Amino acid sequence: MKFKPLLLAAVMVGVSLGGAYADDISVKIGVLNDRSGVYADLSGQGSVIAAQMAVDDFKAADKGIKVDIVSADHQNKPDVGAGIARQWYDQDGVDAIFDVPTSSVALAVSQVTKEKNKIFIDSGAGSTDIVGKQCSPNTLLWTYDTYALAKGTAGAMVKRGGDSWFFITADYAFGKSLEDNASKIVTAAGGKVVGDVKAPFPTSDFSSFLLQAQSSGAKVIGLANAGGDTVNAIKQAAEFGITQGGQNLAGLLIFISDVHALGLQAAQGLVLTEAFYWDLNDNTRAFAKHFAEKSGGKMPTMVHAGVYAGVLHYLKAIEAAKSKDATKVMAGMKATPTDDPLFGKGQVLSNGRVTHDMYLFQVKKPEESKGPWDYYNLLATIPAAEAFQSVADSGCTMK
Repeated sequence: MKFKPLLLAAVMVGVSLGGAYADDISVKIGVLNDRSGVYADLSGQGSVIAAQMAVDDFKAADKGIKVDIVSADHQNKPDVGAGIARQWYDQDGVDAIFDVPTSSVALAVSQVTKEKNKIFIDSGAGSTDIVGKQCSPNTLLWTYDTYALAKGTAGAMVKRGGDSWFFITADYAFGKSLEDNASKIVTAAGGKVVGDVKAPFPTSDFSSFLLQAQSSGAKVIGLANAGGDTVNAIKQAAEFGITQGGQNLAGLLIFISDVHALGLQAAQGLVLTEAFYWDLNDNTRAFAKHFAEKSGGKMPTMVHAGVYAGVLHYLKAIEAAKSKDATKVMAGMKATPTDDPLFGKGQVLSNGRVTHDMYLFQVKKPEESKGPWDYYNLLATIPAAEAFQSVADSGCTMK
């Protein structure tokens, strides 16, 4: 008889613990990106590291949210990306997909996500169509887009006297969107576009395209590409003596990983627009230090920062809703202003565009750099309200 109260207590504790565990929410996040091609450095494994850092910093487990992270390589192919998304949603229990550089892949994943009523938070792609003509109630575009890049870099170059442009453009959705936005910014500022050429994506030989740009006589050669393509184009432009001949290169999408690959000798003087730089403030420096410890000394790109911030906002919404239901979580993310240590305060527009400040940088001369990864001088801060298109101008007809 003496043991009965103890036994009853044990049963009651077991019921109590069982109830707590029953309330836990299990979430599976998929990081889908280029892990082996031209965008691997700017996204790749670094985005997985950033996602896990967000989970850890949020202390998800302490809040009853169990998070598993899976990853895959979409090989920059829309059919591959869409196929992985379907398998993740249908068979593997993935609740939300993050990152997805390459706009053609991102648009395909956005469509699948809408069909399955899941959540897609894009950090790696930049076509304005993602929150424009092909906007979706299930998709957020976090880090940058072609309008913001063009507004920053093209606008600045025209003000500095670069009023005639020739574009070398990656022949897929992102490149075309970037050229289109940049062309509009150039002409609106009083400049003109004298020509363009579409380059296969990806490509390693830009010689014929650079020769066409050189012969055009344009003051500015706009590179509407990204990653390894941009690096190759800049390196080969140096070999042709294009900048020595008086023409300027405008990298319309440059990542710090690109500058690192080029080296300051080749990249010095480039004007570029980014959403994040590791050395902006104490918060970005602290994040970058932790990231570098996990990435073998590499500094995070703005894509990695966007994955981190996007995962944080997603987990906050799950905590607030006490549910991972996609409709409830998306409503919460749109209703709640964004606030994180890397991008600061912002908001989610009704078309899924996440707004925050953007930054205009110039790459330092070698003698200006104080050490590894000290690459940028800040020229200007572009306020969030000016950096991105309004919903009305985006072309999104979603109610």
